[in-house]
Amino acid sequence: MNKHIHITLILGGIIPVLLFALSCGNLSNNKRLSDEKLLEKTQRYTLKYFTDFAHPVAGMAVERSNEDHYSNDVVTTGGTGFGIMAIIAGIERDFITRDEALAQLTRIVNFLDTCERYHGAWSHWYYGSTGKTRPFSKKDDGGDIVETAFLIQGLLTAREYFSADNPEEEYLRNTITRLWHEVDWTWYTRGEDVLYWHWSPNHQWAMNHPVLGYDECLIAYVLAASSPTHPIRPEVYHNGWKSGENYYNGETYYGIKLPLGFPYGGPLFFAHYSFLGLDPRGLHDEHTSYWKQNRNHSLINHRHCIENPNGFKGYSAECWGLTASDNPQGYSAHSPTNDKGVITPTAALSSFPYTPEESMKALRFFYEEKGDKLWGEYGFYDAFSIHHDWYADNYIAIDQGPIVVMIENYRSGLLWELFMQNPEVHQGLRKLGFYYDHD
Repeated sequence: MNKHIHITLILGGIIPVLLFALSCGNLSNNKRLSDEKLLEKTQRYTLKYFTDFAHPVAGMAVERSNEDHYSNDVVTTGGTGFGIMAIIAGIERDFITRDEALAQLTRIVNFLDTCERYHGAWSHWYYGSTGKTRPFSKKDDGGDIVETAFLIQGLLTAREYFSADNPEEEYLRNTITRLWHEVDWTWYTRGEDVLYWHWSPNHQWAMNHPVLGYDECLIAYVLAASSPTHPIRPEVYHNGWKSGENYYNGETYYGIKLPLGFPYGGPLFFAHYSFLGLDPRGLHDEHTSYWKQNRNHSLINHRHCIENPNGFKGYSAECWGLTASDNPQGYSAHSPTNDKGVITPTAALSSFPYTPEESMKALRFFYEEKGDKLWGEYGFYDAFSIHHDWYADNYIAIDQGPIVVMIENYRSGLLWELFMQNPEVHQGLRKLGFYYDHD
């Protein structure tokens, strides 16, 4: 073989590999990225999950990226709500054009208007090609009021963002308003002083799952109280949500006091899902400041990984973050009291507003030290375990969305400011006894 051809073939194989390594893994070149550049790159790549994996018919986010686990015809309601907010951040960062985003969101609301609904509420999952409910479990084949709340949080944020005086954006706003008004939150109380998570036309209330605090579901009560058409009474919140055995806490863990919630705080998504739009800055009630609640929860999670009482290999001040994700055995809501040695990037990265220094150290560790195994086409893979020498090779919508949204809230407060522009939300918060004094 001609030696020049031989060299060309060798370089043709080596150069792409080197370029990929330089872009994502364990090389000093990565350390030259500034904090802002690294945040920007993380948001840009993670957002692609919601554009590249947008269902071609529904526009919704698919549940997972790996077809062998769930069919990519399965779209997720709550994950789409998170994705809508991520897309808005993407417009502001010039990752996607306003027109592209508007087209996708219009497909989404048209799908949501025609798919199966249950007293105005949506299911956890749908088949994106038909709009039929894809049961989440045998008896969970109807309305899911918590997933509905996550979706409405995103839709109301979009209603504020797409405010231009033109027919396309007016249509989007009007459709969102109508969908929001059609959710019958009172139906999901069964006439009692509590919200129930599920209702099915086939199994009625058989799931029998009251929504009790404190966990990720606060936004469901806030929106239920804020509804202009089917609002719950304040007693539903005070006698229901606040009656949960894990509502009050007040204990100290690793020297950090936790006002509300499970021992050691529970998985970190408790501090994320309701607060993608609901602004914890200046939000408080008679029991706590919600900024303090979420910051202390994040700090306890961080400190647990430093102290590492279970002796898992790899845990440190830079390698931390326990929340719901995949693991070598399946899926679990990881937390200090359910620690399986698995770190989930969304936990630390979605906590950026609360723990900026600790989260930045984690971001640099994930990218610079573990990027060759952990970074892919859509940002960081779902989870990993140094202890078990295991790295996920997939992405999950509900873990992807909060990364983009909460990094943006850390950088600009954009999604918080948009969601809190909705006057109904302020009325609902006041109704439930919250105070919001953020300027």
